[in-house]
Amino acid sequence: IPFLIACAGIATYSAMDVLMKGLSISIGAYNTVLWRTAAGTLLCGAIYFATRPKMPDRATLRIHAVRSVFVAGMALFFFWALARLPMAEAIALAFVAPLLALYMAAIFLGERIGRRSIAASLLGLIGIIVIVTGKLGTGHYADDALWAVGAVFLSAVFYAYNLILARRQAKMAEPLEIAFFQNFFVALILALGAPWFAIIPDAAQAPNILGAATLPILALP
Repeated sequence: IPFLIACAGIATYSAMDVLMKGLSISIGAYNTVLWRTAAGTLLCGAIYFATRPKMPDRATLRIHAVRSVFVAGMALFFFWALARLPMAEAIALAFVAPLLALYMAAIFLGERIGRRSIAASLLGLIGIIVIVTGKLGTGHYADDALWAVGAVFLSAVFYAYNLILARRQAKMAEPLEIAFFQNFFVALILALGAPWFAIIPDAAQAPNILGAATLPILALP
């Protein structure tokens, strides 16, 4: 059952990535993430506060805030790259994140890594190397494609440590609380750059923004 739930979550987030790619091309990665998290804050907030929750303590708020810093960086780098790379290629490259998380879990959480996990991670790494060398070998990539590949890898580093924090966070808070505060803090962090980078998206983008904000909420159960 946990495996099937994880698969459903990946499918939901893949659908969100389709919407986010279109938005990133239209209004840029910064505005895409800013408005999606703003919409997510309102949607999650309405559901979260309707349950009359007990406010989290200082330690829980701190991990919500710290993880949001990594989520903000991860999202900006990934969606900037996603606008410049084929989607399947970007997502495949991003799978270096679980490989990094495997070893980070051993370092930070003391988890034991089995031989099969190590073998599987090495096979995954070989696949990623094949993609990158193929990208370099064709000579027909856009000028910023290699920057995009680098952005995906940097996003993956943020995402890997984000997974470590998420594991700790899941022991301290319920999914709805995590979703609300993550959207809230990421939107707050990105809002710092709003005077220089923010634009108001036109009405035609509203369904995609709402869709991208709603899909992760549907994945919460």
